[in-house]
Amino acid sequence: MAGEPPLEQRRDARRRLMAAVLVAIAVLAAVVLALILAGAPRGPAPQTAPPAEKGASPSSSASPSSIPSTPVTEVPASSGPPPSPSSETPGEATNPGPVAPGPTPPPETLPAPQPPPPVAPFPAGLAGQDVELVPGAGPSVALTFDAGANSAGLPSILQTLAGAGVRGTFFLTGAWAAANPAGVAAIVAGGHRVGNHSQTHPDFTGLPDSVIGDQVRTAEQSIAGAGADPRPLFRFPFGARDARTIAAVNNLGYVPVRWSVDTLGWKGTSGGITAQLVADRALSALQPGEIVLMHIGSNPDDGSTLDADALPRMIERMRQAGYGFVTLDSLLAG
Repeated sequence: MAGEPPLEQRRDARRRLMAAVLVAIAVLAAVVLALILAGAPRGPAPQTAPPAEKGASPSSSASPSSIPSTPVTEVPASSGPPPSPSSETPGEATNPGPVAPGPTPPPETLPAPQPPPPVAPFPAGLAGQDVELVPGAGPSVALTFDAGANSAGLPSILQTLAGAGVRGTFFLTGAWAAANPAGVAAIVAGGHRVGNHSQTHPDFTGLPDSVIGDQVRTAEQSIAGAGADPRPLFRFPFGARDARTIAAVNNLGYVPVRWSVDTLGWKGTSGGITAQLVADRALSALQPGEIVLMHIGSNPDDGSTLDADALPRMIERMRQAGYGFVTLDSLLAG
């Protein structure tokens, strides 16, 4: 046909057009593929089925053939409570999540157990008394010796008591015990009883209760420091006492012990006393539970020790009269 390009030229034009189309399609495909790869997830997608829409019948769910056949791994049950949901559905009751434990409350404070009341240091019936006889002792005598000055007669007294197999009671001042620790040790070694005779031998009736307490406690400490326990026996210095001082001593845990007879050996020969008179005085007052007062020290004027000198004959005569001997611990037997 006149005016048309030659057949060969038309074919070349179609080939060039097809090549351009193919190149454009390849470029477009490359761009699309790059976009898909850029938006794809890094890891494998979770193998969970999409939730069924409301109102969909079970038959509208994905068929088994559409679900990947990947094995399901069981997760071991946790020993703790299940995790709480991240949100709550309004109008529905929810289980509260686990509450973190607070500080442990301190244990309930219970009152401390109270120790039992202390045993009375002496029978209640002796309270308020300055005892002059050992009640219920029968035909027995308590030989007692006061020590507040020197110890001149102590060796002889201890020797006589040991030879006769007799035990006595020694009332010591704290000052004497501190100055004569060997004498205290000898008294204790002989099996004799010890009592409290104050620290410095003052007249208690002229002292306030606070000073009485100091005198008794200090003497107790001094005697204990020398190796003896004077509790609960006490003897008033000079025998001076009244209801107030007796109560004060009782409140300190002591029972005051006086005497049934004072031998007056402390007066010495310068006071007109002899060893015979000492023994006679003790025998003339003889009675069940008699408490005899004697002294360890010598007379300061003549140096005589009449109580120590009279003691052997006194013990012999009392035994001949049918009497035995006790310490003042017999008071505490009730």
